Amino acid sequence: MARPAVPGDAIPGSTGTEQQSLGDLVALAVSDITQLVKFEVDLAKLELKEDARRLGIGGVLLGMAAFVGCLVLMLLCFAFAYGLIALGIWAWAAFLIVAGTCVLLAVLAVAVGLLKFRKLNGLRKTRSTVSDDLALIRRDDAVSSTGR
Repeated sequence: MARPAVPGDAIPGSTGTEQQSLGDLVALAVSDITQLVKFEVDLAKLELKEDARRLGIGGVLLGMAAFVGCLVLMLLCFAFAYGLIALGIWAWAAFLIVAGTCVLLAVLAVAVGLLKFRKLNGLRKTRSTVSDDLALIRRDDAVSSTGR
C-alpha cells in the first residue's frame, strides 16, 4: 500500500540521495487532491445515475398505479349507481348521486391539501440559522478588519 510523501522522502525513481524540494511536495499534494476530487465526482455521477434510474422506474410504476386506481374508481362508481338503481332510485338520479359523491370527495381532498399547505413553514429554522451564521461571519470580519 502506498504511503503519503513526507519531507525527506526521495523522489520516486531517484537514487535516494536527492531530497524532494518544497515545490515537488506541493505539486504532489495538488496532484493527489486533484485525483481525489476527480474520483469523488465520478462516484457522485455513478450514484446520481443509479438514483435517476430508480426514480424513473418508481415514477412509471406510480403512474401505472394511478391509472389502475382511476379505472377501479370508475368501476366502483358504476357499481354504486347500479346499486342505487337496484334500491329503486331512478337511473338518472342514481348517477347524479354518484357524481355528487365524487364531487364531495374531491372537495374534501382539496380542503385537506390546502390545510397541509398552510402548515408549511418555509424553512423558517434554516433561514434563521443561516442568518445567524452570516451575522456571526460579518461580525468576525468587522472585528478582524478593525483589529489590524
